[in-house]
Amino acid sequence: MNNTASKAKLYIDGEHGTTGLQIRERLALRFDIDVLSMPHEERRNADYRAKLLNEADIAILCLPDDASREAVQMLESANNTTTRLIDASSAFRTNENWAYGFAELEKGNREKIASARFVTNPGCYATGAIALLRPLILAGLLPADYPLTINAVSGYSGGGKNMIAQMEDATREDHISSAHFLYALPLAHKHMPEIVARSGLKRDPVFTPNVGRFAQGMLVNIPLHLDLLKDASIATLHEVYETHYTGQNSVSVASLDEVSKAGSLDPEEMRGTDNLKLYVTGAQNSGRANLVASLDNLGKGASGAAVQNMDIMLKG
Repeated sequence: MNNTASKAKLYIDGEHGTTGLQIRERLALRFDIDVLSMPHEERRNADYRAKLLNEADIAILCLPDDASREAVQMLESANNTTTRLIDASSAFRTNENWAYGFAELEKGNREKIASARFVTNPGCYATGAIALLRPLILAGLLPADYPLTINAVSGYSGGGKNMIAQMEDATREDHISSAHFLYALPLAHKHMPEIVARSGLKRDPVFTPNVGRFAQGMLVNIPLHLDLLKDASIATLHEVYETHYTGQNSVSVASLDEVSKAGSLDPEEMRGTDNLKLYVTGAQNSGRANLVASLDNLGKGASGAAVQNMDIMLKG
């Protein structure tokens, strides 16, 4: 398609940040999208920014929370009722007036995204946790008040340009030289409200995130005591996931045979993809299971998900 007039107009607000740059990479070979870009010399020009927001068919907000809210206000001030938004910040992730941009969440959610004006892109950790939790809660296998723990490790690119520099530039005074570090010690990570609200939990989990010395990739794991669940086993957990994600191209479930042959799981396994892979691990009769989600924190956990949501919205 080479006719510019027939192309969808996309504006990436925050195109020079980590998420924005990766979205640009994904669209580099797309000829059905006209990407509106702000000249470098206009980067602090609020009027120019508002102009592009109002010209776009879809705008993807790759911004801090307050700047995302400001973008919404810009459209409201212009009485704009047509520009559609995909917000990659955490500003609207628990707002029920925004469609939740994880198409695989439950039946009908893809259609909600397709028809929505406002879509909130999931957080990276939340994507893995909700992908594991929501099917089990919907199936009645996991009580919503189960005392959960969620453990995760992410590539350092999730921390943005400053953390990337801290990890990669050994000349910096604040250079991070450790193999990994644990953070969010007060147990109040910004993805927590989203995980609770969008999975259907009634009790806050204990969530322990870590950052590792690798750029992109993520593992999110949730251990379970199966004797505290109704009719649960490794096989039934796996069956719930297989049923829930049948026909979902970007989410796959590892077979139990594949899991049994795996000696370990690599957090960089899904690096460079926009897909999510789920594992149910544990010995068959141990009474315990460990649920694992593997994804690229900048793929299905950020930029890749934003492009997937854009495509769903454009196809209607």
